[in-house]
Amino acid sequence: MKIITILSLLAPVVVQAGARLTCTGASFELNGTYYYVSPYSQGKAHNGPLSAEGLPHAFGLTPVTIVSGQTDLSATALEQLFQSWAAKDDVWQPAFLSTVLLSGQEKSNEKVAYHPEIESMVLSLAACSLPPGPYFLDVFSGNVFQAFRLYDDFNGAFTTSVLQTPNDTFQVLSAQIPNSASLTIGVPSRLYFTPTDEKPLAGVRFAVKDLFSLAGIKKSNGNRAWWNLYPSANQTAIAIQNLIDAGAIIIGTQKLSQFANGAVPTADWVDYHAPFNPRGDGYNDPSSSSAGASASIASYSWLDIVVGSDTGGSVRWPAAAVGVYSNRPSRGLVSLEGAMPMSPTLDTAGFLLRDPALWDVANSAMFKSNYTSLVGKMAKYPTEVYAMGFPNETTPAGRILHEFSYRLGKFLNVNVKEFDLFEAWNDSRPAEIVDDIEIFTNLTYSVLISKEQIPLVREPFFTDYAAAHEKRRPFLDPTTKARWDWSDSVPDSWLGDARRNKTLFGDWWNTKIQTRSEDEIQCTSNFILYPGAVGDAPSPRNTYLKSPGPPLGWFTGLISCFAESPDSTFPLGEILVPSTITGQNETLPVTVNVMAAKGCDGVLAKLAADLLAAGVLKVPTTGSSMAMT
Repeated sequence: MKIITILSLLAPVVVQAGARLTCTGASFELNGTYYYVSPYSQGKAHNGPLSAEGLPHAFGLTPVTIVSGQTDLSATALEQLFQSWAAKDDVWQPAFLSTVLLSGQEKSNEKVAYHPEIESMVLSLAACSLPPGPYFLDVFSGNVFQAFRLYDDFNGAFTTSVLQTPNDTFQVLSAQIPNSASLTIGVPSRLYFTPTDEKPLAGVRFAVKDLFSLAGIKKSNGNRAWWNLYPSANQTAIAIQNLIDAGAIIIGTQKLSQFANGAVPTADWVDYHAPFNPRGDGYNDPSSSSAGASASIASYSWLDIVVGSDTGGSVRWPAAAVGVYSNRPSRGLVSLEGAMPMSPTLDTAGFLLRDPALWDVANSAMFKSNYTSLVGKMAKYPTEVYAMGFPNETTPAGRILHEFSYRLGKFLNVNVKEFDLFEAWNDSRPAEIVDDIEIFTNLTYSVLISKEQIPLVREPFFTDYAAAHEKRRPFLDPTTKARWDWSDSVPDSWLGDARRNKTLFGDWWNTKIQTRSEDEIQCTSNFILYPGAVGDAPSPRNTYLKSPGPPLGWFTGLISCFAESPDSTFPLGEILVPSTITGQNETLPVTVNVMAAKGCDGVLAKLAADLLAAGVLKVPTTGSSMAMT
């Protein structure tokens, strides 16, 4: 029995002359699944009014299935078609078969059973250009509206659920399903979209970090005062617009630690609650600052790719925390206009995703001519591969990392050698530098992210807020305040020193350690590996930590930041770790990072795809376990 019930709809209102009433869509429950109906008509699918007698309907809308571009309209062929739809699309369901509109088909006086539990009324499709899939038909006008399946953001990853409008702007997706203090996200049917050369990302579902502007949507940058102070954006950030132009579907914006400063749950997250990491016991830190990105891509199978930003690890560490693929690209591949800056000297935009098969096309779409795709080309990989900082092979994580190193070496037909960064620095560092690497770089990152962000973000924000609130200051989360306060306490001249040290290190790395190959296909002289997540340090969010401060010191992940080179996260597996939450052993991810020479981003995407095809890498699933398949 087909059941359609109303969940929420704009009620009729009485308005004065000149008042404006706008439909923002409607929400329905169809056979236990919640749907949002877009307010934008896709065109006329049926000529004239349709009697809704005997059909599931509410407020003049009835669910229908449109079949277009199908030459074989026999019952057997359509049964097989609908079975394939059910397997590949999470929006369409058999309840949409109560009415079927076929191109080139006259109305049938007899109902047809394409599904054992449903009899279908068959109608002629008025507009053959409509894409196939599930729709809601207005029985009075014959117009059809796209169906969006509604999902619960149960791990608290999103800040706004959005709907793309026909003019490439956005509006808040106005729907809510039963849940506990979480947003509702809507996704369109995958059946509406067919990838082409012009739209290679058609139908691919993206979410973006809430520091990228979306036209028509307000952003928070992780700060409630910011969200309340400033209006909706007029333009979409260039990096995100590039994806939209390639067909990407943006379904929402996602939480970040405030102003992209790294923060630890729960005490550091005051303005917004930290998202939940689904891995293990569900209470570990999702890492930051792209916390919503990592929590969502590891939680929701209905989401394909998320866009984050990486200044000092904000894409790579969250990806490692949940065991997915990610990339910090070579710096400067795409304009970051429309994105909140942290440090223009270091800022990049990158992806987190479960399936590396999507990586190359996403890179190509965002970075355009600055990216060289190697898809379809014969790979020519470097003959030198190095590993640094791997844990002992006798540890659970060490075994996984060393096994990957061995299998990678076998795949590339090379011997993976150990690399000692500190020894290499001491042997070949710039002549004018006398300090070891840890002393030389100790202040560099902290100075860059604070001294560059303060004039670009804090000062105009404080000025605008004071003007609007009688000279008051806005609230800042503890980490943001600690870092900015520290920056105020040190000389501005340190910024020049930090930029110089970053450049000196980057030039050394790019000329002495990881150079460009003269062979365009090979591109990089070597691959260098280092451990990402090793699963041995659970980070439960119910513990009290020391007060935050500036991120002083050296860590391996800074290499690619200073060298402006690509650095990608590959998930390898998981290990059992005792949980203080459940009292049981729970699984946590083990990941590896792979670096290549500056500008060789395409080689890393190609490597991931080839290793996946060879069975060396696998696709992680969503949920508490990566369950690598």
